[in-house]
This record gives sequence, C-alpha cells and structure tokens, in this order.
Amino acid sequence: MLRHTAARTRVTALTVAAVLALAAAGTGVARESGPWGTATLETGINSAQADGCPIETFDGLTLYFASTRPGAVGGATDPNDIWKISRASIDAPWGAAVHLPAPVNSAAADFCPTPLPGKRLYFVSARGGAGSCGAGDIYRTRNQPKRGWQAPVNLGCATTGTGPNFAGGEFSPSLFEADGTTYLYFSSTGLDGLDQDIYASRQLADGSFGAPVEVPGLSTSANDQMPNVSRDGLEIVFVSDRAGGAGALDVYTATRDSVDDPWSAPVNVGAGVNTAAGESRPSLSGDGRRLHFGRLGDIWVSTRDTAGH
Repeated sequence: MLRHTAARTRVTALTVAAVLALAAAGTGVARESGPWGTATLETGINSAQADGCPIETFDGLTLYFASTRPGAVGGATDPNDIWKISRASIDAPWGAAVHLPAPVNSAAADFCPTPLPGKRLYFVSARGGAGSCGAGDIYRTRNQPKRGWQAPVNLGCATTGTGPNFAGGEFSPSLFEADGTTYLYFSSTGLDGLDQDIYASRQLADGSFGAPVEVPGLSTSANDQMPNVSRDGLEIVFVSDRAGGAGALDVYTATRDSVDDPWSAPVNVGAGVNTAAGESRPSLSGDGRRLHFGRLGDIWVSTRDTAGH
C-alpha cells in the first residue's frame, strides 16, 4: 500500500504501489522562465488517505492522480486506484473527485496516470496476467464516447522485443511528439533490476513502441525516476536521490534547445519545492506555469513566472 515515508534506495516489485507516498505534458518554457515558487498543498484535492502521481490534462481543467481513498475496485486490499478531478477554469476551485471504473482500475495497484488528447490515458499497473512483463507495466486505454473506457492494452515487453516494459517496475509514462514521431519517456529498473533509470522509446509505424534506450545525461548510479517531458520535448522534470539533494528524492529539471540536442546537466529545482521528506512524480502543466508533485501522501503545487512566452 501507499506509505508516508520517503527513504528508498532501490525499487523492487514489492514497492510498486508504495512509490506514490513519496510522491504529462507542458511546454518547453523553463529555459527562459523564472524559478519555481514555494510549493503549497493543492486545495480541494487531498484526502485523509494517501494521494499522489498528479498530472494535469493539457488544458489544465482536469487533474488525474492515484489514491488509497475508499471505493477502490479491489476493495480494502486494493493498493491504490486512479482518480480524476475537474474545474471550470484554471482559477476555479476543484470539483468532486471521480473514481475511474474498471477496466482502467483493477484489484492491483494502478497509478502514474498520463492523460492525452483524444481521451487517451497511459498508466502503470501491477495487474499482471497474460502478456505481463513484470512488477508494474505501462498500459494504454481510451475513453470512447459511446462505449466508455476500453480494455487497457499492455505496451509489450523489452525482453521479447514487443515493447518498452522491463521485468522490474515502470513509472510515469510521458509522451511528446516531434517531427511526426511520438516518444515515450519513463523510468524503470531496466535489465539489471537495481536502481531506477530514465528510458525513452520511439513509437513505430504500427503504433507499438520500440526497444527502450537509457537516456544519456539523465541517469546516475542513484535512483533517477518518474520523468515528465514537456509537450515540445525541450524540458524534463524527474526525481532523484543522487548526492547533493535535500534528502530522499528531490525534483530535478533539464532542458535542451531541440529534440536532437543532448539534455543539459540536471539541476535541483531548489528549496521551494524540495524537502528532506522526499518528493515524487513531478509533472508540468500545459502552460508551463504549474508543477504538481507528491509528498508524504499529499499533492502539492508550485508556480513560476513564464511572462512573455
């Protein structure tokens, strides 16, 4: 289940759900934007239970997240499910949280949701079954107007050459398109099954995803995980427990001038966001002004000035 502790040096099959308590897409504006402001608890979202993995839709009017609150598909033994909450405008208060039904949620841990245009949703699930690759795999589904949520499809396994999922746990699928090609970023324990690293996979002509490749410049011998890439592919945020942080997992960012360029050296986003408690699953809003993330079972938000962009 979700924990309210932050310490972790290795992610295994047993910690797929727990990562939420430690706890897309925007525009590549951080290269010339101001610093992130002091984070505050998001209003109208958090519950008495653990909430995490927050991410806005592109228009900023709906926020998807994972939670241990009552009503899970699998009942009291269900580690966590995916929920969403909406508002009429960016400045309006959030409405009531809505629990996504089966088949999106299952009796296993379902988390790290990533909403996309066209009512598409990518997420991670430990549901297993036929075609499962390991501890927690990336799935995709779509909410069709007349038929509702479609049965989630596993993206396939790296070991069989059918997709990006490794035997260990995957986290935080993040997609962006550049020059007509869709790229999928995520983190995983990879082939060695040890620390989490950041990987990328290119979508193929048939809609499947190719072999995952570790992203140069972003991963270290520490845990580097839960990436979220901007809509134009020029900014990334993720968490890491590398040396020099505030403690446990901190939020880091990197940028680049084009998708063909290497990422800049990752930079800790600072004390306004990071604490000794540990942060998780950061995500950028569509306008690049808001950074949502999880900390100690609650959802937090930081803002920055993007004037002129």
